[in-house]
Amino acid sequence: MKERSVKFNFIMNFIFSVSQFLFPMITFPYVSRVLRPEGNGSIAFATSVISYFTMIAMLGIPTYGIRACAQVRDDKEKLSRTVHELLAINFVMSLVCYIAFGISMFTVERFQRDKLLLIISSAAILLNVIGVSWLYAALEQYAYITVVAILFKVIAIGMMFMFVHTKDDYIIYGAITMFASGGSYILNFLRLRKFIYLRPLGNYEFRKHLKPILVFFAMSVATSVYANLDKVMLGFLKTDADTGYYDAAVKTKNILVSLVTSLGTVLLPRLSFYIETGKVEEFKKMISKALHFVLLISLPVSIYFIFFAKESILLLSGEAYMGAVMPMCIITPTVILIGITNVLGIQVLVPTGREDKVLKSVAAGAVTDLVLNLIYIPRYAASGAAMGTLIAEAVVLVVQVCYLSKLLNEIKKEIHGGKIAVAAVTATLVILILKDKLLFESPFYILVISSFIFFGVYAGMLLILKEELAVEVLKMITKKIKQ
Repeated sequence: MKERSVKFNFIMNFIFSVSQFLFPMITFPYVSRVLRPEGNGSIAFATSVISYFTMIAMLGIPTYGIRACAQVRDDKEKLSRTVHELLAINFVMSLVCYIAFGISMFTVERFQRDKLLLIISSAAILLNVIGVSWLYAALEQYAYITVVAILFKVIAIGMMFMFVHTKDDYIIYGAITMFASGGSYILNFLRLRKFIYLRPLGNYEFRKHLKPILVFFAMSVATSVYANLDKVMLGFLKTDADTGYYDAAVKTKNILVSLVTSLGTVLLPRLSFYIETGKVEEFKKMISKALHFVLLISLPVSIYFIFFAKESILLLSGEAYMGAVMPMCIITPTVILIGITNVLGIQVLVPTGREDKVLKSVAAGAVTDLVLNLIYIPRYAASGAAMGTLIAEAVVLVVQVCYLSKLLNEIKKEIHGGKIAVAAVTATLVILILKDKLLFESPFYILVISSFIFFGVYAGMLLILKEELAVEVLKMITKKIKQ
C-alpha cells in the first residue's frame, strides 16, 4: 500500500479540520438564531445522551483499532482478520445498546420530552459501528476521509437552509446532522472490499482484543464524563437554555481544538508503526515537533478568543446567547491543555502500549469534573460546567506529565516555548491597546480586523525571533509560490 508522507496527511487532515471549522461557522449562526437556546439545548442533550450508548457500542475500538490495524497494515489477511474480529465485537455490543436504549425510552421520564429526537439520534449507534473510521485512519486514508466528509457537509448545509426555518424544526435539524456524518459512514462500509477480504477467514481470536479494548473503553468512559456529562447534568439540573448557552461555548471551543489537534490525529498510525519497527529516534523527533506545533497554534488562539469571546458568540449565535460569553472565556484555555494531552496521551502513551496510564490520567480528570459539576452547576449553571471542565483538563495534563517526565526532559530542548511566549505576549499587549479603538458595530468586522492585527503581530514576532517552526513554514510557503 502506498505510504503518504506525514506532511501530506497533515495537509489533508488540516483541510478536514478546516471543513469542520467552516461547517459550524456557516450553520451555527443560522441554526442558533432559528432554534433559539431551547432548541439547541434539546439537540445538545439528545446528542450527549446518545453519545453514551455509542461509546458502549464502540467500546475502545475507535482508538485501539487504529493501533491494531496499523501494526498489520502490510499483511492483507491479518488486517482482514483483525477488522472482522473488531467489527463482530462492535455489532454484538450495538445490539446490547439498542436493547438498553429501548428500555430507557420507557423508564426515564426526562427522555419522553425529546423522544422522537432521541430515536433519530440513536442512528449514530449503528452508523459509528459500520463506519470503521479507525481502519481508514490506520491506513492513513486522509484524502478520502477529507473529500467524503466535505461532500456530505455541503449537502447537509443545503438541506438545513431548505428545511430548517422555525424553532420547531429542531428535530429536522437533528436528522440532518445524522445525515452529515452517517452518509460517509455508509460509504466507508461499502468501500471495505478495497482494503480487506470480506469472506470469513476463520481462526478468529476475539479474546486477544478484549483486554486492550476494555482499557480503551474505560478511557472513553472517563473522557465522556467531562466531554458530555456537563450537558447531561445541565439538562437535568438546569434548563434547556442553560444547556444551549454551554453548548454554544463548547462548539466554539471544539472548533479551535480541531484545528490544534489536526496534526496529532495523523500521527497515531505512523507512531504505532515506528514503535513496532523499533524506530525510537524518529518517534522522539516527531513527538517534539507535535508538541511544538500545538504550543505554536494553541497559545495565541486561546488568548485571542478569550479577549474576543463576546464578539465570537454574537457572530456565531446572536444576542440571545450572551449567557455563553462567560462560559466561553472560562473554557477556552482547555484548547491548550487538550492539545498537549492529545499528544502526550494518544500519540505517546498509546503507541508505546501504556494506555493504562492514559486511563489513570483521564479517570482522575473525570472524577474531578464530576465532583466539581455537582458543586458548581447548581450555583453557576453553564459557567460552573465550564469551570469543572477547565480544572479537569488541567488534572489530566499534570498526571500525564508526571508519567512522561523522562521523555519530556529529553525533548524539551527541541521545543522553543520562550519565543512563542514572547510573540504571544507582544501580540496581546498590542491588541489590548487597540481593542477599545475598534468601534465597529458589527462583530464580524471587529473579529476580522482584530484577528488580522493580533495574528499578524504574533507571526511577525515569531519571524523576527527566528522561531524554527515558523521559519520552516514560511520557507515551505515561499517555495510553493515560486514553483
